[in-house]
Amino acid sequence: MAYDRAAVREVLDKARAEGRTALTAPEGRRICDAYGITTPGEGLAASAEEAAAVAEELGLPVVLKIVSPDILHKTEAGGVLVGLRDPAAVRAGYDQVMAAARAHNPEAAIDGVQVQAMVGGGHEVIIGAVTDPTFGKIVAFGLGGVLVEVIRDVTFRLAPLTGEDAMGMLDDIRAAEVLRGARGAEPADRRALADMIERVGALAGDFPELAEVDLNPVFATAAGAVAADVRMLLADRPEPERVRPSREEILASMNRIFRPRSVAVIGASGETGKIGNSVMRNLIDGGYRGHIYPVNPKAPEILGLPAYPSVAEVPGEVDVAVFAIPAKLVPAALEQAGRKGVAGAIMIPSGFAETGNAEGQREIVEIARRHGVRVLGPNIYGYYYTPENLCATFCTPYDVKGGVALTSQSGGIGMAILGFSRATRTGVSAIVGVGNKADIDEDDLLTFFEQDDDTRCVAMHLEDLKDGRGFVEAARRVVRSKPVIVLKAGRTAMGARAAGSHTGALAGDDKVYDDILRQAGVVRAPGLNDMLEYARALPLMPTPAGENVVIITGAGGSGVLLSDACVDNGLSLMEIPPDLDEAFRAYIPPFGAAGNPIDITGGEPPSTYENTIRLGLSDPRVHALVLGYWHTIVTPPMVFAELVARVVAEERAKGNDKPVVASLAGDTEVEDACAHLFDHGVAAYPYTTEKPVAVLGAKYRWARAAGLLRG
Repeated sequence: MAYDRAAVREVLDKARAEGRTALTAPEGRRICDAYGITTPGEGLAASAEEAAAVAEELGLPVVLKIVSPDILHKTEAGGVLVGLRDPAAVRAGYDQVMAAARAHNPEAAIDGVQVQAMVGGGHEVIIGAVTDPTFGKIVAFGLGGVLVEVIRDVTFRLAPLTGEDAMGMLDDIRAAEVLRGARGAEPADRRALADMIERVGALAGDFPELAEVDLNPVFATAAGAVAADVRMLLADRPEPERVRPSREEILASMNRIFRPRSVAVIGASGETGKIGNSVMRNLIDGGYRGHIYPVNPKAPEILGLPAYPSVAEVPGEVDVAVFAIPAKLVPAALEQAGRKGVAGAIMIPSGFAETGNAEGQREIVEIARRHGVRVLGPNIYGYYYTPENLCATFCTPYDVKGGVALTSQSGGIGMAILGFSRATRTGVSAIVGVGNKADIDEDDLLTFFEQDDDTRCVAMHLEDLKDGRGFVEAARRVVRSKPVIVLKAGRTAMGARAAGSHTGALAGDDKVYDDILRQAGVVRAPGLNDMLEYARALPLMPTPAGENVVIITGAGGSGVLLSDACVDNGLSLMEIPPDLDEAFRAYIPPFGAAGNPIDITGGEPPSTYENTIRLGLSDPRVHALVLGYWHTIVTPPMVFAELVARVVAEERAKGNDKPVVASLAGDTEVEDACAHLFDHGVAAYPYTTEKPVAVLGAKYRWARAAGLLRG
């Protein structure tokens, strides 16, 4: 697309030179023209007679709008009149609008009255752009009009955006079917709307000083899209540029941090109950094979290892320094670590920004950057990396190795992650606390986990993102090959924010995070247990080849609940073709039900489960199976679990590799049966129909984001 950037620059420079942050409607129109954004015909009138002349030239009826950089919300000021159908009405309307504006703000500078051709019909939508504190420039689209902030049917994407992203926004609002022409209404021109969204995104990306762009209403009809009202604001000051290390620089540090040849513990102690003692014991007892250097000026040796008065006196290189000393002692010790060439400073101490000591935190970041040291924390429990038997933490060691990397911003959530992993024997590659995120944050960790062959899935608890764009950039790379699961705390609205436009007001809640995380391909978990279960289950499940999900159940009631759960999780229940329907019917009793769900009834022997499950796995048109089991004496829980594990293994050996999840209802024996199934690659849960389908839905969300599904 060709844009006239010079014309926009001229408008913005003029406004800035005049000390204005609000652009007038004619200036907004010029910018729209420069970016090919369609607006109605209009003219600026400085008198009632001139207004009537412009109206006759444009063609009646017309709309009148006050033009003043000091009156942003024209309607509230009485500065808008609609549907003026003759010259006399236009003359009278001019005087009325001018009087209302002067009454609203006697000090306002008034450029005149905008006379605009009357447009309408179709659907009223809003298209805008705003500067988000986390993600920078974002584009908004949704239902528009005067009630836009009440209805709040809106969706967001990073700017600039692709045509595909823009088209996806049209389907991402609750009123999507309305725009398609629901109940006989005229459909909107979707291509024209997506084109306007893309152009607004390009404008926001090209001119970061545009703090807010608001096109509301945009009238969307079958013939196209027209922005009837344009509001634009300049930022008070330029956004500071976020400087990040390159991917190569990040990896150089992260590889030394996660695969260190040596670890120094600053504040090491031989006294049980001290953090420095726990860190030392975990490094030793966890089986770390590199050099361990205790640093303590008052002890010649600690736990059988020679101790050193300072990290500067440690012989040889030190890759990682774990700090287990009070906050006030950290800066001096960090200076020494920096001179020593340490790659990573693991800051366990609290007492920094989380307690109001922001200056102390800035000091350690400045020291670290001066020496090229990356800081993890402060205010963390440390980190684990099981491929190296590395337990650089004061918590208990963890040694169940696997492909899941887990991170948390909170120490308490970190303990929940550790406890869950231990209770479920989840195989992990890493557990990392990020705490205050003074330096290392989620995108640094994603950059490492992306190329880490020992990590197959990443799950992250976060309360905020320091650099939303950096996170999205890293996440987009990772999700091509590995799921990224995020539990974002703070889902409630942040409250009203001061904003000069509808778009600005709409951008102040969790919907921004939700939409942009989805744009990045991230799987968002609604709660802590969901995040942990997704992380546990997703690496077990093969990637589905398509959308056809089949339910096989021994109880009609669970079949209904499983069907509801599939709909809730965006899964498509397969329409069983006649030949496959006939094949299933051959295995189930006459009083059972084929179709989907396939109800084999509760009194069937193991062979019925085996035959129907094997048929579902072997037919290439079926892409995933959801199993519903009901505890009976004919097929006891462990018998069911063992036969499912065997059939799945046999079919996978033949190349029929599909995700299988199971819901088991029954007495407490179903708990052991579920554990057996999990151990054999089937995500199974007792007493719930929702959870197995939720983890399958999470797998599907990732597979779609990664572009791995057919069709």
